[in-house]
Amino acid sequence: MAKLNDVGVIQKSNGLWEYRFVMVVDGITINRKKSTDAFGNKLKTKKDAIKAREAAMTAARTERQRQHKILRRTVKEVFEEYRKESCAGKAYQTLKKQDSLWKNHFSIKWGSRFVDDISVAEINDYLSELYYEQEYSFRYVESFLKVFYLIFGQAYSRNYLDVDTYNKLCVNKSTKIHMPNLRVDDDTDIITFSQVELALLDKYFEGTNAETAYLLGRYCGLRINETFGLKWANVDLEAGTIYIDRQQQYQNSLIKLVNPKTRNAKRTIYLCDKILEHLKAKRQKALEDAEKFAAVRAQKQRFIEDLDGSMISSCELVNCLPDGTIQTVNSFKYPSREIKSRLGINFK
Repeated sequence: MAKLNDVGVIQKSNGLWEYRFVMVVDGITINRKKSTDAFGNKLKTKKDAIKAREAAMTAARTERQRQHKILRRTVKEVFEEYRKESCAGKAYQTLKKQDSLWKNHFSIKWGSRFVDDISVAEINDYLSELYYEQEYSFRYVESFLKVFYLIFGQAYSRNYLDVDTYNKLCVNKSTKIHMPNLRVDDDTDIITFSQVELALLDKYFEGTNAETAYLLGRYCGLRINETFGLKWANVDLEAGTIYIDRQQQYQNSLIKLVNPKTRNAKRTIYLCDKILEHLKAKRQKALEDAEKFAAVRAQKQRFIEDLDGSMISSCELVNCLPDGTIQTVNSFKYPSREIKSRLGINFK
């Protein structure tokens, strides 16, 4: 086995390691001494120190060679460049949320600032103000943090930030921007229900128009948009499965069927007896309703855009009323309020 080049690495008295180097690039002397790697981790072994030193030397050489190319850009210019050049393939809802945050918050406070002139402390103070003083939810403030990471990442990739500034803002654990500490009375955990609460919910939804959507969420773990985007063509009653490959979503005030939230969200789900029997009965009822309400459906049904751009009838969806009226995520707004007021359950 070849011996590792251990020049410039030293073990400290506490057993940890550090590295040093001096190098000249384009006539400029670069001197470094550090006891952490590029991610702020302590160097626990000699091998870690050697690797960190080599990586730091490569980064220093690369950064020095690119420094003359660094251009100054404002946050507004970076965000606009991102929206024009770098957001292809992003989900519609993701872009809509980013645009909303930009219009209502970022453009006002940060738009005119140069990206290389914003400190970690400024951003951390801003996030704390949003959370503690303006009392936005923890999850909502997290979306601000994600936009900051997006902007700085975009700026670095376009040579508007040097590597040290970018690492300080987004990489090093000890310095990078971060969320404020969670309030003691704040709870971001997934909501769970006791057996008593589940029994109350089962009884509440039984026989209602929202029962099928509720059962699909309860027994199959579907996201709410996936529930209302499920087509009968994706239900195999013989095999006892459903295939999730799309979700229902509002886009520009229009209801559409689009790809699920993530690539891995496309999946086949095996149905338990409870939901399988329910869907069999619902399918039989849907076939009877197609004849019984044929004339009414001709007026009530809505045609929506499917994944391939074709227009399909709302009657092809599992969650559709007998007269052809489409059901959407809004169908749960009233039950959610009533369950909270009548049953005292925070239903989500």
